[in-house]
Amino acid sequence: MINLLLDTNILLWIFWNDERVNPIKDLVTSEEADVFVSIVSLWEIMTKVRKGKLDVDVHKMHHFMKKHDFFELPVSSKYIKVYDELPKIHKDPFDHMLLAQAITTPMRLITGDAILAEYSPLVMVI
Repeated sequence: MINLLLDTNILLWIFWNDERVNPIKDLVTSEEADVFVSIVSLWEIMTKVRKGKLDVDVHKMHHFMKKHDFFELPVSSKYIKVYDELPKIHKDPFDHMLLAQAITTPMRLITGDAILAEYSPLVMVI
């Protein structure tokens, strides 16, 4: 079994059926994979929606996640030490928490952001 954590951009691309996710569709839908979405991603999306930077119905997305058997990953204090120790390569605090969750759990973080790969071999860039 492989545990996969979707970065926010990947979650959006899957939700929108964007062709950029084609390379990982088989992996994400595989019976060998447990797919996780961090509450951090939903928070990031909601933050951008409220600022007018993104137009997504978060409630529809949450229903979509349940329909596709994505597991919701909560935020916990167990991630704080790793979060605090991450180098300042990337400035996005949402991505830092996703990295901390992936490293601590451990699980593969799937992203479209190549900079995140500099943090850990657990990061898979598409």
